[in-house]
Amino acid sequence: MEETTKREFVLRINGEQRTVAARQADTLLFVLRGGLGLTGAKPGCLNGDCGACTVLVDGTPIKSCMMLAMETVGKEITTVEGLGDAPIQHAFVRHFAFQCGYCTPGFIMNAHALIERHPGADQAMIQEWLESNICRCTSYQEIEAAVKEALEAKKADI
Repeated sequence: MEETTKREFVLRINGEQRTVAARQADTLLFVLRGGLGLTGAKPGCLNGDCGACTVLVDGTPIKSCMMLAMETVGKEITTVEGLGDAPIQHAFVRHFAFQCGYCTPGFIMNAHALIERHPGADQAMIQEWLESNICRCTSYQEIEAAVKEALEAKKADI
């Protein structure tokens, strides 16, 4: 039987270089949570359907359960812990855009990427981007309202 060995490699996470030891088959989600203690990305479906594990890789929302950690070497990974004080976080609070909160980090990461990439996003684009995440507790109206508020704040800054 072949032995599974861990290897050390360096990831750039939330603006810092972090050395991790992981197997080549370990997902980014597993390494973030178990290896680095960054528990904002949540294990939900573990097959890419729910979006609870969404992080940004070079600014693109990625479901971290579907990406190997090794694939992110040399890329910038941003987790919800790395957003700092992003306007979308405050908008989620103001609009009560969560109930249990399990899916919230994934929605926030996806919405943050939308706002950064498409500050002029219309209703159709907002709905399209939010389709990649699932919330089982609340309606999407509050989430959409939070995204719209953060988009307006972004437009005001431009």
